[in-house]
Amino acid sequence: MIKNDLYLKALRGETVERPPVWMMRQAGRYLPEFIALRDQYDFFTRCQTPELASEITVQPIRRFPLDAAILFSDILVVPQAMGIDFKMKENVGPWLDTPIRTMEQVQNVAVPDVNDTLGYVFDAIELTLQKLDNEIPLIGFAGSPWTILCYCVEGKGSKAFDIAKSFCFQQPEAAHLLLQKITDTTISYLKRKVEKGVSAVQVFDSWGGMLSPTDYQEFSWQYISQIVEALSPLTHVVVFGKGCWFALEDMAKSPVSALGVDWTITPELARTFTNHNITLQGNFDPARLHSTPETIKKMVTEMINRFGKDRYIANLGHGILPNIPVENAEAFIRAVVDWKPAAEF
Repeated sequence: MIKNDLYLKALRGETVERPPVWMMRQAGRYLPEFIALRDQYDFFTRCQTPELASEITVQPIRRFPLDAAILFSDILVVPQAMGIDFKMKENVGPWLDTPIRTMEQVQNVAVPDVNDTLGYVFDAIELTLQKLDNEIPLIGFAGSPWTILCYCVEGKGSKAFDIAKSFCFQQPEAAHLLLQKITDTTISYLKRKVEKGVSAVQVFDSWGGMLSPTDYQEFSWQYISQIVEALSPLTHVVVFGKGCWFALEDMAKSPVSALGVDWTITPELARTFTNHNITLQGNFDPARLHSTPETIKKMVTEMINRFGKDRYIANLGHGILPNIPVENAEAFIRAVVDWKPAAEF
């Protein structure tokens, strides 16, 4: 049994004394011990070496009183497993020499046996669970099919993913075939993570907000929905769609355990859109961690009071930025851990 199961209680909708807290990208670039490893090993070496991935996963757990760990990895390990050869280019980010732009290329994309192609992730889970020693839950994750498609078609990061969107609108048949292949691979991948012992999975739809509400249903949500339907009988599923406040009502009708929200929506509206009956996660603006620790504490307290302590997981509205002072990240976490209902002040 996991000793600190606050995160799991929140996912089950149980009453808690305070909300659980973790941070997206908590195992990452703002920590000096992470930077030390980054200087020794390139990005995908860190992802693909179980000992390194597990070490990076537990680095923030050693420092902070977090209520969940999230496995250090990347959403692009899934397309890599499918034969789409992503690299991480310095000062550029994700890079694909030959982006996918034709039906013929899509037809050549493999739906792999994840045990063969992603075994290093499952090994990292085993090592991480040993280090965590049942203290807190471990979260596994994957990118949404739409977000993965964006990188595969664009070939790199983008502010608007216009090439990816044009591909979908000009070649919908090819787009849907690619999305389905990514979906099938992702379902197998996440199921194996659950078998290996993660306590919950999160789907990151980082670029869902690039689509109109109608196009979101066609090119993103219907595929995320397949993942939720396949995984929800096995584990807790959290869906985080950045900029996707317009889809919260539909998302809340699915068997998700929680929905992540970013900072572009108020807690009150997020509760209204989800009928006040689902666990929400978020939604502190990561850039706000540049505020003073005193301001961070005040804002976090207000955020919890507005969301309410139950059916709520305190988190950022996207991943922590690399230039955030460690003490400010700690101020965010401790503000949640030390939170008390207003009557107790």
